[in-house]
Amino acid sequence: MKRILLIGINGQVGQELKQTLAPLGEIIGLGRQQLDLSQSEKIPQAISEIKPEIIVNAAAYTAVDKAESETELANIINGIAPEIMALEAEKIGAKLVHISTDYVFNGEKNTPYLEEDPTNPLSIYGKTKLAGEERIQKNCHQYIILRTAWVYGNYGKGNFVKTMLRLAKEREQLRVVVDQIGSPTWAKNIAETITNLLKNEATNGIYHFTNSGVASWYDFAIAIFEEAKQRGIPLKIKEVAPITTAEYPTPAHRPKYSVLSNKKVTEIAGKYAPHWRESLREMLDNYQQ
Repeated sequence: MKRILLIGINGQVGQELKQTLAPLGEIIGLGRQQLDLSQSEKIPQAISEIKPEIIVNAAAYTAVDKAESETELANIINGIAPEIMALEAEKIGAKLVHISTDYVFNGEKNTPYLEEDPTNPLSIYGKTKLAGEERIQKNCHQYIILRTAWVYGNYGKGNFVKTMLRLAKEREQLRVVVDQIGSPTWAKNIAETITNLLKNEATNGIYHFTNSGVASWYDFAIAIFEEAKQRGIPLKIKEVAPITTAEYPTPAHRPKYSVLSNKKVTEIAGKYAPHWRESLREMLDNYQQ
């Protein structure tokens, strides 16, 4: 039985990983209360005490807009902490799995991003996540970096699906951005993909994974409300108005096109990722109001 250290076990992907990784070994999970990545000096001791064969980092600073003003904190959690994990993994011969983001790209492409495409993040969040990727690659031989996008799930509180449902219970009208395009991705499918990569002993490197299909945030919101109503979830919402990014300014610049190519990961898994709407339905079947 391999010892697997799961950092960020209480997050929306972490809680799914707790279940999907179980068949691969003994999971030692650390949440923020046991290991706060903003106190990065505590990481070496945690890893040396546990001596895992696999380290999975499902923790991150993900408050995209807040990162513009909390640059130092975002950099410690997204850039410095993964570097320390990589150094410690290298020392003990462990494999490091790290979750990254579509925000490492500028969104100016109009075909799905490949793993080897040039990066050019627009935001502090994207820049700190890219720094984490680069430092892992520099300091560790055994690693998997999985970039994903538009993550939502049954756990955690800050994801788009939960936010939309909360607002739709309170309001009759909502305005949602229509000119940002991506692939909504269920946390459970991310956890399953990471587990498959480990199970199939995927070669070290960067991988992209999202659910298949594309949507705007507006399309995604409409789908959420349609599927929620079909499941008898009570909503007040009557009208959803499409707006442009320019009409909804935010502190952080976001990529307009965030679609990632699944080609590399599909070849390893031997199957295509579920369509985003199919995964949304499955998530809502188990939605805890």
